Amino acid sequence: MYYIGIDLGGTNVHAGVVNEKGELLGQAEVSTPRGTEAVVEAIAQAGELSAQRAGISLRDVRSVGLASAGSIDPAEGMVLHAWNLGLDHVPLARMVSERMELPTLIENDANAAALGEFVAGAGRGYRSLAAVTLGTGVGCGAVLDGKLFTGFNYAGMEAGHMVIHRGGRSCTCGRRGCWEAYASATGLIRSVREAMAGHGDSALWHFAPTPEAVNGKTVFYAVETGDPTAREVLDGYLGDLACGIVNLINILQPEVLCIGGGISRQGEKLLAPLREVLDREEFTRDSPRRTRLCVARLRGEAGIIGAALVPEYR
Repeated sequence: MYYIGIDLGGTNVHAGVVNEKGELLGQAEVSTPRGTEAVVEAIAQAGELSAQRAGISLRDVRSVGLASAGSIDPAEGMVLHAWNLGLDHVPLARMVSERMELPTLIENDANAAALGEFVAGAGRGYRSLAAVTLGTGVGCGAVLDGKLFTGFNYAGMEAGHMVIHRGGRSCTCGRRGCWEAYASATGLIRSVREAMAGHGDSALWHFAPTPEAVNGKTVFYAVETGDPTAREVLDGYLGDLACGIVNLINILQPEVLCIGGGISRQGEKLLAPLREVLDREEFTRDSPRRTRLCVARLRGEAGIIGAALVPEYR
């Protein structure tokens, strides 16, 4: 049995053919255009090309799964709002289904990435997993007892919008102090820029000559030089990230919690201090059965695999 998974991004449409084991057999990528009809055509072209590269016919494909950012209504197959794609209340699943002549489902991209990791990545062999992706925001998804968790209204696992600093930074969701405002790559970059503004002699300036040059790696590089300002920023960031992770573990108690996104490539520089906090603050810290914290394995392929296999795990 074959499935096509589509990861619909603001820059590119990534497509892949996946089998029931979560193995990726062929991939394709096209640029994401603007305009609803053009997006549908790009999705179809990427899906068809991925099938060609996998050496199969579309007649061999059971269904198409779409992973999209924004506010999604999977029950209606609708993209409610995806401003980076220029989509507003678009019945995307139906439109793609009509164009490709295949059953089509749609899912939030963070949920799809979590499912991909569960099937073929960090969660393989387990029954439950939570996935946290650190990017422009904080994307979260969970598979519990072998089923994708979305909540009754498909808005579950928006954990990036739990407040960790009451009255803190404003968030795009309208609240203040959200985890996303501090633990995302965007939040880290903001913290670095704020520190640079008050410390002209910091080594941060060596790795980012202008505030606009700051990225998710800057503070890690500066810490290696022994710079105290960078150390303070990183400690604060790790504390905020750990706060949300402890909250997630205490609520869900997944067997595995994996962290993805560019910042996760720091590996043990990121994980080791997080584990120290978990050892102090996790509710089950004295239990022999505790959540395994690790880096996500699939990177860009997680969304494709997860989107493809949504019919099997919803």
